[in-house]
This record gives sequence, C-alpha cells and structure tokens, in this order.
Amino acid sequence: MKQKIVLIGAGSTSFGPSMFSDLYQSELLKGSTVVLHDIDKDKLEIIYELLEKENDMAGNWFELERTTDRKKALQDADFIINSIEVGNRMELWWQDYEIPRKYGSTQILGECGGPGGTFHAFRIIPPIIEIVKDVEKICPNAFFINFSNPMSRVCLAIKRAVDIDFIGLCHQIQFLENDIPRMFEMERGDIRMTVAGLNHFGFLLDLKDIKHDKNIMDEFDEKAMDYFKEHEDAFEFSTLTFEVYERFGYFPHPGDNHLGEYLQFGEEFTETQDMINWINRTDDYNQGIYKRVLRYHKRLKKGRYPKKGMLYKMPSGERAIPIIEAILKDENSYESSVNISNDGIIENLPQDLVIEGPVRVDKQGVRGVKLGKIPKNVAALLRIEATIQDLCVEAVLRKSKKYALAALAVDPNVGSFEMAEKIFSEMTKKQEKYLPEFN
Repeated sequence: MKQKIVLIGAGSTSFGPSMFSDLYQSELLKGSTVVLHDIDKDKLEIIYELLEKENDMAGNWFELERTTDRKKALQDADFIINSIEVGNRMELWWQDYEIPRKYGSTQILGECGGPGGTFHAFRIIPPIIEIVKDVEKICPNAFFINFSNPMSRVCLAIKRAVDIDFIGLCHQIQFLENDIPRMFEMERGDIRMTVAGLNHFGFLLDLKDIKHDKNIMDEFDEKAMDYFKEHEDAFEFSTLTFEVYERFGYFPHPGDNHLGEYLQFGEEFTETQDMINWINRTDDYNQGIYKRVLRYHKRLKKGRYPKKGMLYKMPSGERAIPIIEAILKDENSYESSVNISNDGIIENLPQDLVIEGPVRVDKQGVRGVKLGKIPKNVAALLRIEATIQDLCVEAVLRKSKKYALAALAVDPNVGSFEMAEKIFSEMTKKQEKYLPEFN
C-alpha cells in the first residue's frame, strides 16, 4: 500500500537505520516513498547513501528521497515520524544534570523531568512547533508520530499549538513487557497490560490473561516483589521502584532512573553514581551506533560494502511502523502505551494534558481506551508533574520568563524561587543560542 512517509531528524545515526530496518520488514508498505529530512546536510547525506545502497540490495523496496527543505519533504505526506534533537545532545544533557544540582536541586537525571528536563523542553519545543505548524499548513491530514523527548512536554506543546492528528511513542514500557511474561511463564501475546500515567511516569493498573480470559492482577501483586528483587537492576527496577510500589500499591513501569526524575524523594532511593553511569552508558551506546554507521559508510565508499548489509533483521521494538500498518489495515489493534491527548480518558487528571496509556488503532486513527478514574493516590502524584508540564509548555509558547521561573520553582526537585533563579540565570547564559527569548 503505497504511502509517503517522512522521517524528520533522519540524519540521526540511531534513528535513520533502525526505523528503516522496521520499514523493510513491512510487506504492506512496499513501494512507498520514504523521505529523509534533516537540517544537517552532511549527516543526512551519509544516511541517505547507506540507505540507498540497502534499498538497491533489496530490489528497490522503496522510493527513497532526501532533502534539507522541510516544506518540500512534507508535500503530500501521509505519515510523519519525528525524532529531532537540538545541539550536542550529550554536552547539553550534562549541563542539564550538573548545573541544577550545583545549586541544590535533588534531581537525579535531568532528561525529561526536574529542572534539567524543563530546560530540555525549553530547547526542543520551539523547533518542533515550527515543524508541526508546517504540517498543519502543508499536509493537515497527515498523521504525526513524535519520538523526541521530553515526550510529555513536547506532545502537550503540539496539542496546544496546532490541530493535527498526532501521538507520541516511547519504548520504556518494554521492560515490563519482557518481565511479566517471564514471571508468569506465558507467551507475550497472551498477556494484556493496562498501564496509565505520564510518559516515564506510568503505573500498572490491571493485568489480564487474554488466552484464558482471566484477570491476573492479584497474582501479579503476590509474585512481583520477589520476582523483581531477584532480577534487580539499577537501570531498570530497583530500590526506588520497590518503595513507590509499596507506598502507592501500584507498580511503576519506567524503571528507577526515569521514575526518579519526577519525585522529590528520588535521590533518597537511587545512587548518584548509577545515574552518572546511565548518562555515560547512553552516550557510549549512541557513540557505538555512530561509529558503526561511519564504518559502513567508509566501506561503501571503498566499494567493499558487506553483502549482509547494515540493517537489523529483527524488529527494533519501536511501535511506529506497526501502528501505521494497523491504521492502513483497519486492524482495531491494541497498543499498551501511547502518548495521546487525555480528552476524557482519565477523568481525575487534567483534561488539557497528554497522558500515556492504552489505545486502539484502526482506520480512524488512534483512540485512547477510556479508564475512568484512576486510583486517587496515583492521580495525586501525577497531578504534581502535570502542573509543572503545564507551566513549562506555557512558558515556551508565551516566551514568558515569569512562567519559566514558576515551572522551575514549583518542581519538587527545586522548591524555591531563589534556587530557580540561580539555575535559570546560569542555564540561559550557557544555552542561550538554543533557548527562546524569555521576556
């Protein structure tokens, strides 16, 4: 089924090849036009030349194009997949992490939550708003899929800035998707989870054995603590997860490192060195992919490209292509964790919010599964972060210094205007060329 699929940020060495690997495993999309778009011409050209070779080896499975002109890329698009970053991601991440802590912040990671996550949002929301405004003008019926972090804040900004069909996707749910089948010694497809909350801040609310039409949530609660303590991992489920599970009664699915970004007591139950190791591990992983891409490109230029190619032969685990297929085939499929406008899905969270939860996918698009009211204590915890996200997004959209400082000050990992002003002052000097001009 021929479509026009635009990959924005395709020059990313981690995004382009992995997304193309998924595309090549889709018989349904064979013959589609795939447009690679990036503002970094040199990186875009490297990815294009590699994928052009892969496409040729596969018998020209797709019509492959590349352009640095966004308006040209978006013409007649059916699906748009966005995964941009701003500036040197790791250099800026270290600033997001270190500078707030220098002034006393208790944040543990600084990627999607805490004051570091707020500055990440300040940098990345403006260019994404420019992109989606072009989508609204040029291809208003296209379906937009966002991968850029901080996911919840980016998606909330999209919701408030434009009127397009969009979702956000994150792979953090894969920890639980892998562990629960092992815990129950069942096939992955025989279990259905109901998870809900915000991105990197969601909870398992229900669990069903769909093969035998049986609810197994009570059994999960009986087994979970023993199982996860036996398989404890500082980068996945560890001390903080166990504490939150015990105190709130519902298992949080993101893993300690991301869960702790939103909690004032996150630092109490995580090791600082573990968080530093996580940032370094992420950097090492990305550098490894980049070096692999450069090796393959060098061999291509020398006429010694490997016969097996560069693309992965197994699905990446990301859900963009399966969701596109489900829309085109009208599958009425179930996805356990998608970022989508609330609009009545969770009644006791703000309606003008982007939540992460289960959806159904068919030819009408992606629709959230109505959950009604979630447990009051979980909702209370999520509303704190929802308030910060509200202020953060409004600060960017209004270019308001007053809102920016408020977003920092009310964050549980800051807690004072004095600290917020110190963080804001140094961060805006260091990151001036990437930030909005707050008035």
